[in-house]
Amino acid sequence: MRPIRQEEIQVASALLTATSLKVRYGAVEAVRGIDFEIRAGEIVAFLGANGAGKSSTLNALVGLVALASGKVVFDGHEITNGKPETLVSAGLTLSPEGRRIFPTLSVADNLRMGAYSVVSKQKVAEAWERVFELFPILYERRNQLSGTLSGGQQQMLAVGRALMSGPRLLLLDEPSLGLAPKIVEQIFELIVRLREHEVTMAIVEQNVAMCLEVADRGYVMASGRIVFQGNASELKSTTFLQDAYLGGN
Repeated sequence: MRPIRQEEIQVASALLTATSLKVRYGAVEAVRGIDFEIRAGEIVAFLGANGAGKSSTLNALVGLVALASGKVVFDGHEITNGKPETLVSAGLTLSPEGRRIFPTLSVADNLRMGAYSVVSKQKVAEAWERVFELFPILYERRNQLSGTLSGGQQQMLAVGRALMSGPRLLLLDEPSLGLAPKIVEQIFELIVRLREHEVTMAIVEQNVAMCLEVADRGYVMASGRIVFQGNASELKSTTFLQDAYLGGN
């Protein structure tokens, strides 16, 4: 029996693998043939300036925008251009940029919307327990209209709603956007706690310093391409990250 090569071990342990992904909006190519993987149990950051293609990448993974070409494999099954509702049921969930809660519904009803694809009543009950353990304030405000929550509480609700589906991979798009510094710290503390609950995560985030404190690895994007990848310490030391934000060569 031949020995198993290291690259084979990494592929085998990848929860999600993306190959040659391209996303177009008309004539504009927002994502230009990128490759990446997300391994079970880790936090992966996607970093880069606005317009780099980060959010388009996450939206393509969950079927909110169509891939022009490329292949996505999740948990051993190809899911390329899958329907969002099917992908949620498979364990792939997005907490979108801007929160996008339902402001005229109660906190509890927003959370119920996140569990619409879960058939098992026991799993729904377990999800309720986990969300309220992570976010005690949501339990206190469960009958309150979501539109009356603070910005930080709305972000907690958006993440809690995503968790109600029991995701194996949670995609977080700009979770700290527009929040006060103290609340940003709470959001990143939450991300660490989610890891303790064995939630694998991919994060698009403009707060690079905070993101690299919690991430295991990351991909730096510029103009729709991945220009650098490495672990958190490598990303902190590379000039590629600074160039991606400041427009260097």
